[in-house]
Amino acid sequence: MRVLLVEDDPMIGEAIHSALKDASYAADWVKDGPTALTTLGMQHYDLILLDLGLPGKDGQQVLETIRADDNPVPLLIITARDGLDDRLRGLDGGADDYVLKPFEMAELLARMRAVLRRKAGSAAPVLSNGTVSLDPATRQALVAGGEALQLSNREFALLQALLVRPGAILSRRDLEDRIYGWGEEVESNAVEFLIHTLRRKLGSDIIKNVRGVGWMVSKGG
Repeated sequence: MRVLLVEDDPMIGEAIHSALKDASYAADWVKDGPTALTTLGMQHYDLILLDLGLPGKDGQQVLETIRADDNPVPLLIITARDGLDDRLRGLDGGADDYVLKPFEMAELLARMRAVLRRKAGSAAPVLSNGTVSLDPATRQALVAGGEALQLSNREFALLQALLVRPGAILSRRDLEDRIYGWGEEVESNAVEFLIHTLRRKLGSDIIKNVRGVGWMVSKGG
């Protein structure tokens, strides 16, 4: 999944950006409000982490602009502003959660997973199409009747992208967008290699190839 981090503090931003990549997210980091809005106009994101105290345009203004454009992207505010009025403005303005600094990264990741589940209309912590299940908390996959298998970061990211929308065909570009952030080198056969390794681990029929279009997992298999 692709995440946009909007944070102007270099130390906090670097720590979160690094932790997101370690947690298998394709993470892009911008440091001011106007750049955040420009970036959102050019790239699809599955989730936004938004600081409030931003240069150029305050985070609350960024939030209001995003929701005024009818963009339903899941959004978590991450801020040191702990006043009740700030929290109410953020949540009533369209934020899906409000996380106070300082926070443990494990808690932020758990809150991200919870928001993504709610947006997908699912209460279950595990993604599944009935044939293969994926636990975002442990990055383990389980094929019905088999044992849980640990996936690499990018194997997890690719399978997650497919299981979020079972039955939908994702192109190479779609999958690359969800696996790689800015500045990360994408090898020409990276997607095919990851699919090969996943099939080897989980079974050759788990990921289906739609010739000339892309890949998918069956819906309700």
